[in-house]
Amino acid sequence: KAENADIVLATDPDADRVGVAVKTADGSFELLNGNQTASLLFFYVLNRWKENGLLKGKEYIVKTIVTTDLLSEIAQSFGVEVYNVLTGFKYIADIIGKNEGKKRFIVGGEESYGYLAGPYVRDKDAVVSSMLICEMAAYYRSIGSSIKQRLEEIYQQYGRYYNKVDAFSFPGLSGMDKMKGIMVSLRQNPPTEFAGKKVVETIDYAEPEKTGLPKANVLIYKL
Repeated sequence: KAENADIVLATDPDADRVGVAVKTADGSFELLNGNQTASLLFFYVLNRWKENGLLKGKEYIVKTIVTTDLLSEIAQSFGVEVYNVLTGFKYIADIIGKNEGKKRFIVGGEESYGYLAGPYVRDKDAVVSSMLICEMAAYYRSIGSSIKQRLEEIYQQYGRYYNKVDAFSFPGLSGMDKMKGIMVSLRQNPPTEFAGKKVVETIDYAEPEKTGLPKANVLIYKL
C-alpha cells in the first residue's frame, strides 16, 4: 500500500510456486487462488501467441485433472489442444518430452500455484511465471485495464468458475486404514447425488484402461 503497488508476488524459497495479490478498484488487495492465476496466465499467453501469428494448429497446453476446467475452455477457444494429466509436474514434463519435435508446448499449470511457460525447465517455474505476471500487469495497465478487470472479462466470456478445496486429516496408521476404507466404500456404494444434485458421470482413475492415464486412487463426480 505504501508503494501504491498494482500487484504483490511471493514465491517459495526454491522459486517453483508463486502467489499473487492484485489491487482492486477500492484500493484493497485481493489474493488470487492458483486456478485464477493459471486462467489469467493461460489467457494472456495464448492471446499474445495469437497476436504474433504463432498459433499454427500444432500447439498444446497441459493441466492436471484437479485444476479448473476453465483452462480447457480457454485453450479450445484458441484452437489449442488440451492434455489432462495426474497431479504433479513430472506428468506435465512427460507430455512435453513425448511431443518434442511434433507439437509445440505453450504453457502448463496446476491449481497449487505452479506454472510453466516454454519447454525449458520442465518443472514448476516461479521465475518465468513471475516475469510473465509482471508483463501481464504492465500490459493491462497500458491499455487502461487491470488483472482484476481481465479476470472478470474472462468469467463473462467463458462462465464463472468457483473453486473450493477441503482438506481432511487422518493421522497415524489408523488414519491410513480409514482413508482406504472410505475409498473402498465410495467404489462399492457409489453416491448417486450430492446435496440434491444427481451424479451424471463418475471417473475412476484406478481404471487406467478407461482414463488413459497411470493408475491413481482418485474419483471425480460430475453432477
